[in-house]
Amino acid sequence: MPVGAREVQVFEAARGRLEAIAYRLLGSASDAEDAVQDTFLRWQSADHGSVETPDAWLTKVLTNLCLNRLTSARARRETYVGQWLPEPVFAGDRMLGPSETVEQRESVSIAMLTLMERLSAKERVVYVLREAFGYSHAEIAEVLDVTESNCQQIYRRAKGHLAADRRRVEVDEAAARKIVEEFLAAALSGRTDTLVRLLAGDAVSIGDGGGVLFSLPRPVTGALRVARFLRGLFKPSAAKWSLIGGKPVLFPTVANGAPALVLMVEDRVAGVVSFDVTADGISGVHAQVNPAKLERATRRWAESAHGEPLAVDW
Repeated sequence: MPVGAREVQVFEAARGRLEAIAYRLLGSASDAEDAVQDTFLRWQSADHGSVETPDAWLTKVLTNLCLNRLTSARARRETYVGQWLPEPVFAGDRMLGPSETVEQRESVSIAMLTLMERLSAKERVVYVLREAFGYSHAEIAEVLDVTESNCQQIYRRAKGHLAADRRRVEVDEAAARKIVEEFLAAALSGRTDTLVRLLAGDAVSIGDGGGVLFSLPRPVTGALRVARFLRGLFKPSAAKWSLIGGKPVLFPTVANGAPALVLMVEDRVAGVVSFDVTADGISGVHAQVNPAKLERATRRWAESAHGEPLAVDW
């Protein structure tokens, strides 16, 4: 039987939270959308009369779907061409979820989503539900069908795996724009020393082309090496632009809570370069140019106001 209007309303009220959970668990906006849609299909066929707490029911179904997807995703990533990065999400997208606390904001950063790849599937679920959504250990244990004490142990392990790498400094929108402006001016200057001054000594640059566009097979590390790499990357080249379909127009924005540079080719987002900022400077440069991971970004960009570009003819 078709699902009733009340059941649809219940699900739609939970959709934003479900998307935010799924995105943190999977690191992919498109996969998160699919997982939420699969959850809706199961909600359609559920015995709604026996569901005492719809939010808990939906969270459990979604989590189990994401656990299955995490298992298959990790198998795919063993043969992934080049480096893997999460799918970027622009500020204002409901998929970013709650952002009232430092933990909530940190849990959706590109750096943290990348680091969470080192966690087991259950560790990731416990960490996300606890840190970003404030679920109790008893509630998470119910979702995962484990004991509460086991859930607490899993949480401690997850925190231990991630704690040493949390060094990011939060910046507001105005500060984020200034960082992007300074970076772009340095990158387009052609001077390595100008870029080095903006970077932390242990800076890392990672690019994800997904095998569609060229990206280095390993991260570039160290301020000088990263600066040299970026200087070459931002050097104008007709051959380079042809790979992404044309010369990009460059805009500043905020993605996953961090300063970011958007490369637009006509009406398509061709790349998103996001920056991890620490007290020592820019410590991480993450370049997402895999077209499959920029579809939602393109849709969202078209729906939002984004001001004037920083560079058109360069």
